[in-house]
Amino acid sequence: MRFVLVAVAVLMPAVAYLSQTGALGPTNGELSDRYPTLLVAAGYAFAIWGVIFLLDLVHAVWAATGERATNATLKRVAPLTALGFAATGIWSPIFTLELFWLALIVIWVALAALAWSALQLRADPGVGFLGWGPVSLHAGWLALAAFLNVAQVLVAYEVEPIVPLSFGLFGLAAVVLLVLNARMRGNVAFAVAAVWGLAAVYVKQSSHALPGATAAAWVALAIAALLGLQTLALRLRARRPPSGTRAAAD
Repeated sequence: MRFVLVAVAVLMPAVAYLSQTGALGPTNGELSDRYPTLLVAAGYAFAIWGVIFLLDLVHAVWAATGERATNATLKRVAPLTALGFAATGIWSPIFTLELFWLALIVIWVALAALAWSALQLRADPGVGFLGWGPVSLHAGWLALAAFLNVAQVLVAYEVEPIVPLSFGLFGLAAVVLLVLNARMRGNVAFAVAAVWGLAAVYVKQSSHALPGATAAAWVALAIAALLGLQTLALRLRARRPPSGTRAAAD
């Protein structure tokens, strides 16, 4: 499984490159412009995939070598981490083919697999940043991207009323992000990816002509601020010594 994880970590950027060059059909950006939504982010935000792919590959190689190869937590999560990487890799060509419902299933499978892996890795104090950081960053981005994908499917199939449904998706995204972040006791990598995406949603919607775009921009910014404050509060709480320890010291 260690080498499968490395293989799918290599697969992801290779497939993404082919997809973004148009070799597999319309690019993700072209399809996004074809089906504009209130949840779409500014184009620059998707540059985060380069960082995600690089760190995922570092994680896979790191986990497969040295004493990490025998770490119980890394071994336990490797199958689902590999599934999340593989699902991420095949999402682009499926989306390019405009098989939107299938793409939607695939991205949620990727999110579920990587969110579970991130939860397990973050809970193990013996796993360092290269263990939990890359997977958490990937999961944080997908936790937002999955809802962007839902919005595009609704627009593509002309589901109405699209504006109330879009704000409902914002609400669901906020719940998922905040609950997962709380379960991981303020996972900075997870939160950074999501805040990056939400800030780019604000930038995009601030200049969008779609009905409800201005409100969507401020909702995205509010969720980003809430997630950032939650992360700060959880990290500060984690650094405090237990009350029994303080009492003993006194």
